[in-house]
Amino acid sequence: MRTQVRAVNVAEMLAQTARRSPEATAVVHGQTRWTWRMLDQAADRVCAELRRRSVSRGDCVLLHGHNHPEYIQSLYGIWRAGAAVAPTNVRLTPADVAVIAGVCRPVAMIAAGGSEAHVEAVRDVTGLPGGVLWLGDDASCDTVAALPAASPEPETVYVGDHAWYFFTSGTSGSPKASILTHDQLGFVTTNHAADLMPGLSETDVSLAVAPLSHGAGVHLLPQVARGAATIIPEGPGLRPEEVWELVERERVTNMFTVPTILKMLAEDPAVDKFDHSSLRHVIYAGAPMLNADRDHALDVLGPVLVQYYGLGEVTGNITVLTPADHGRPQPPEFELGTCGRPRTGMQIAILDDAGTELGPGEIGEVCVAGPAVCTGYLRNEEATAAAFDGGWFHTGDLGAVDEHGYLYITGRASDMYISGGSNVHPRDIEEKLVAHPAVAEVAVLGMPHAKWGEIGVAVWVREPDHDTDDAGLRDWLEPRLARYKLPRQFIRWPELPKSGYGKIVKRTIRDQLFAAGWTAPD
Repeated sequence: MRTQVRAVNVAEMLAQTARRSPEATAVVHGQTRWTWRMLDQAADRVCAELRRRSVSRGDCVLLHGHNHPEYIQSLYGIWRAGAAVAPTNVRLTPADVAVIAGVCRPVAMIAAGGSEAHVEAVRDVTGLPGGVLWLGDDASCDTVAALPAASPEPETVYVGDHAWYFFTSGTSGSPKASILTHDQLGFVTTNHAADLMPGLSETDVSLAVAPLSHGAGVHLLPQVARGAATIIPEGPGLRPEEVWELVERERVTNMFTVPTILKMLAEDPAVDKFDHSSLRHVIYAGAPMLNADRDHALDVLGPVLVQYYGLGEVTGNITVLTPADHGRPQPPEFELGTCGRPRTGMQIAILDDAGTELGPGEIGEVCVAGPAVCTGYLRNEEATAAAFDGGWFHTGDLGAVDEHGYLYITGRASDMYISGGSNVHPRDIEEKLVAHPAVAEVAVLGMPHAKWGEIGVAVWVREPDHDTDDAGLRDWLEPRLARYKLPRQFIRWPELPKSGYGKIVKRTIRDQLFAAGWTAPD
């Protein structure tokens, strides 16, 4: 019988901070301020309620909500109960969330008010035997806010116990759940604090400008562990003036964002209206950032930029580009510049198709090893075996390492593109477009865009005896796709270029678009 080795429950980091600094500020949202004592007790209430509903160690709870103190309360309450959390982006459609539920099989769900259709979609998949808790103040249903006081014992967890199902996709676009464990997240928490925000402490203040359901949720972990307060904008949506006003008012010292948001913030006139001298670490990740955009942000904000490169499977823990490294000259052959050197405790290798490690300057697949790498994909042995072929985790990204150990990303092995920091897989869009009676065939490509990084462009061929226009295709897609997946442009061609095997050649489509003088829409 295998000996079980205890791990530290991620929620223990909240309890430790609450014991150290019970009356210090933990979360700010509008006029609401929660102390660490309040947040810790709130997590206890969620933990106790989940147990009352027979949620236990090893179960999954799906969390679907906007950035809010109750979201953080729920996250840590789920962990305290020993369950794994599956956070979903509120921009996803009910059908998207149902597919995710089919992978992680949640027994209960915590959902934002107004997402009844998402709840029913999940209920149709799993039955939700543990029921639903609602975020918000609707007194007609079971809400997190109305839970009674409780003092449950935190669940004991062990090395390898699942904590977070971080959903990502392969080349097919089918969602896969990267398994993040309590012990792995413990490493990630300390690594983020050490490599991204050296000296992080209870005197720091963090601003959450990206969804906590993804990378910003990982960024939250070291803030909680070290006692740094988190400020949540009220919204709705991203409002640069609100962001910069909060930076000045709360003396924000760090924030996590994505390149498109950072570019938007740095170019907005509000950046000059408010004092942002308190910022020490402005962390960006999730997509490449053009050198010109990065240089402008440096000019405006000063030497405070920190870039990291990573995937959901590695919880962002592959490289770091420090503020000092942002001033390093970039080789002209790499347009996007470097994304930094390996994180503490992590190792990178550039491998060719045969699995042979390549030398400095040679381009191959970026592979990684270390304690931040996930343990595999939930209920997907085939994908796990492919991702860990040869023992390394294969990122699917192409790149090279120079003689000083700096990594340069040169492309992606798949045709996925990144728009506004969100991964978009063309196959998902293409499958829905070809279901339209007027579409005979289609290819969706990621094309460069000054604001969003990349946008989707759908090049399509008309089915004989049927017709439609751009508006008709857009109307067809809107109820079938999350809004951020919608192509920004539709272009009709008489035929699509194909290989000798009959496969649509997207590289040729891209070349022909540029040759014809393609320009990005506003």
